Amino acid sequence: MKTVSGLLTILCGLWFSASMLSSAQTSYSITDLGVINTNGYSVAKGINSNAEITGAAGINNSNSSDVFRYSNSTMISLGTLGGTSGIGNGINRYGQIAGYSQNSQGAYRAFVSSGDTLVDIGDLGGGSAVAYAINDAGQAVGSAVTSDGSNHPFLYSDGKMLDLGTLGSPEGTDWWNSAQGINEAGMVTGTSYDAQGNFFAFLWHNGKMTKMGTLGGLWSQGYAINNKGQVTGLAYTKNGSAHAFIANCATCALKDLGSFAGNTSTVWGFGINDTGVVVGQSSYKATSHAFVYSGGKIKDLNNMIPPGSGWVLLEASGINSAGQIVGMGTLNGNTRGFLLTPQ
Repeated sequence: MKTVSGLLTILCGLWFSASMLSSAQTSYSITDLGVINTNGYSVAKGINSNAEITGAAGINNSNSSDVFRYSNSTMISLGTLGGTSGIGNGINRYGQIAGYSQNSQGAYRAFVSSGDTLVDIGDLGGGSAVAYAINDAGQAVGSAVTSDGSNHPFLYSDGKMLDLGTLGSPEGTDWWNSAQGINEAGMVTGTSYDAQGNFFAFLWHNGKMTKMGTLGGLWSQGYAINNKGQVTGLAYTKNGSAHAFIANCATCALKDLGSFAGNTSTVWGFGINDTGVVVGQSSYKATSHAFVYSGGKIKDLNNMIPPGSGWVLLEASGINSAGQIVGMGTLNGNTRGFLLTPQ
């Protein structure tokens, strides 16, 4: 017959073992970024080294949204450029945000924030532009319509918008021509059509645009670049599926990050930090899950948060130097931006 003391020792040992197992399976704590409006939603897109976050927040079942900045556990609205919707896509270490918003005439315009004010940064002659990323020097990149109606990637620097050109995009096949990521050295990645009408990830640096290739298929797209010159994005494989990749710009050779949802899934790499950790989204049979790629493995982030949290993580959009991840998911059925912090 066991003593009460012995029984307590056994129970404590069982509790400790279960606790350690749970801890080993839970890699991130999760923070709900909240909303601006009652009956609202939020989506997080970018995070800086100070854990300041930007994205969009609006009212459920509406086409309206405000750009937001999230800092010190508080979400504040930066509004729009006068129209009904706006979104912040990138944020640098000084809190400057790059994104796009409708103006009062309904046109989509690229902006870079000054304090809490959104400032229209112009276009390439065609009346509309969108911005996706910004570096610490305040250089922003995106896509703008030119005077002949084409879409071209741009670099905004020192108050001017520079047309980066294309890989030879013929007229009528240019809707995906866009710059998506920029690092501190001013290296830019994005997507452009070539003269044959196929689209490829590109690297632009010092006035030169270089085609990056694929994973054996026909097409690729570039989404983010870190300060080591590593690019992530999406590329098609020989069997017609599309996987996230990581590429070193010294060679531009693409490495397939694989899939945790089967070989037919589509996997986007949306963000990469300076240690080469990639985050993004995997879509398989109409189901989307956020992922992280680290240590040579791609992992479903839904398996790396506390069980029973009520969260379904749908997309991871950005990651900072500390490994904190932002994105979008549902919390008890409601669309929310999230912050994951490594434990």
